[in-house]
Amino acid sequence: MPHPDFKPLSLMSAHPVAATAEPWTSLPYADVPRYDARTVLSQWQRLHAGHPLPPPAGDHPLADGWALYHSGQFERAATLGLLHGPEGLVLANQATAIYANYLEPRESVRLSMFRQVIERAGAQATAEPDNCQALYWQAYALGRYSQGISVARALAQGLGTKLKGALERVIELQPNHADAHIALAAFHAEVIDKVGALVGRMTYGVRADMSTELFERGLALHPHAPNALMEYGRALLMLHGDERLGEATQLYEKAAALEPVDAKDRLDVELARAGLTD
Repeated sequence: MPHPDFKPLSLMSAHPVAATAEPWTSLPYADVPRYDARTVLSQWQRLHAGHPLPPPAGDHPLADGWALYHSGQFERAATLGLLHGPEGLVLANQATAIYANYLEPRESVRLSMFRQVIERAGAQATAEPDNCQALYWQAYALGRYSQGISVARALAQGLGTKLKGALERVIELQPNHADAHIALAAFHAEVIDKVGALVGRMTYGVRADMSTELFERGLALHPHAPNALMEYGRALLMLHGDERLGEATQLYEKAAALEPVDAKDRLDVELARAGLTD
């Protein structure tokens, strides 16, 4: 079981190079579930259990775009999403952020992609303050970008406050948004681990008991999310150290044993397996 760190959870090794227009790295697994527009719509609620989103019409090109995303064709999904204005931004931002976090091997490119999502989603959230998807993907990208530049530096720049506010607004608007609960829970744990419980509570309004409460709520809403199980395991180690190693390991084991429903799940399951062997 690895000790938690603050680098993006990625299956690819990262090394700093200049951003290029090279094709995105392909998904390295042949056993990923595959979808077309019809099957992705028939499985929509299951595929979007962590972040409720109305499905596109069956004859809308975005149905094909979401099929590409869930099948692991992230670059094509992001490109298609950007062709369809504000309605397609959630697809473009989700595909870009997930690809950057799990598969992009170049640190500079990864951070650039997160900044793109932060800017696009942030602009949409400014124009549409109640757009849960824009707020969530802005927060997700802020979190991963912050981990990439170091949590301490991100907190000093005020990114943590922005992230926390966005996620709290998502939960206020959409109380059943499991992924927002998990992301906010992880934020509480990471800040406490970095600056301590007292400073974390007084400066950033984070608490260990709130982290646990948010994790439990998120997993109650979406109990078969491998990423949520791993984040909870990492948080237990950040908040309590090796005394909770057994529980953290059990959470990783549960994540590793899940049957992936799509490409992101497949990546998460692989991460869980890798974590157990470290």
